[in-house]
Amino acid sequence: MWLAAVCFAEAIGLPVPAALGLLTAGAVAAYGKLHLYPVVGISFVTMLVGDLVLYFTGRASGWALLGVLCRVSANPETCILRSAEYFYRRGKLTLLFAKFIPGINTMSPPLAGSMKMRVSQFLQFDSLGVLLYVSAYSLAGYAFSDALRAITRGFRSAGSAAETVLAVGLAAYVVYRIWIYRKYRLLDGVPRVHVEQLAQRLASEENRQNVIIADVRSHGYYDADSKRIAGSVRLEPNNLEEEVKNLPLDREIYLYCT
Repeated sequence: MWLAAVCFAEAIGLPVPAALGLLTAGAVAAYGKLHLYPVVGISFVTMLVGDLVLYFTGRASGWALLGVLCRVSANPETCILRSAEYFYRRGKLTLLFAKFIPGINTMSPPLAGSMKMRVSQFLQFDSLGVLLYVSAYSLAGYAFSDALRAITRGFRSAGSAAETVLAVGLAAYVVYRIWIYRKYRLLDGVPRVHVEQLAQRLASEENRQNVIIADVRSHGYYDADSKRIAGSVRLEPNNLEEEVKNLPLDREIYLYCT
């Protein structure tokens, strides 16, 4: 039950390390306390169910769900941009390896839903991706069970060894999350402006001449023929270093994204 809960929790976006649970379960299966096939099967089903929940929610809500997921991510300012870039470059194949990439793993199902990928197509590629992820970590735990035994040699039972490995792994994961949070905490200071404030600023012809509005929407949400703020310019979000070289430094620049 705990393995199913961990896999489902990670699949729906909670900061829970399912890979650690799969490694531990694989090792315990090698000790003879669990069977490997049920470990893989249960993990696969629960993780796929979690992905389907996000897929259909993303299909119904679009940006709303993506925004919520990005608020709890390590780097909310680049969360959707990074995920959408993967989809733009690799398409549906993203689902095959998304589980192995932090951030992309949670964002892929709702992105696929919001971009109206067919259910059958999503199931085909996501199922393969989930199976690859679950099998890789479970088999790794199973194959390296002897190493885990050596690390926990002082413990008498496989259960104690598994608990120790899980505890150490969780402690390392917590430290890692704290480090990531501290690394990106400065992004909370990114200056923002309300639509009404910018509209008032643009009401004056003099002010309008000193303002540049740039469209930096992510791929998959940007369409050259779609509606955008009048007078805005397009900046390619995946090539910003080159794009900004052409922007004047003596004008106010406002960006809007997905």
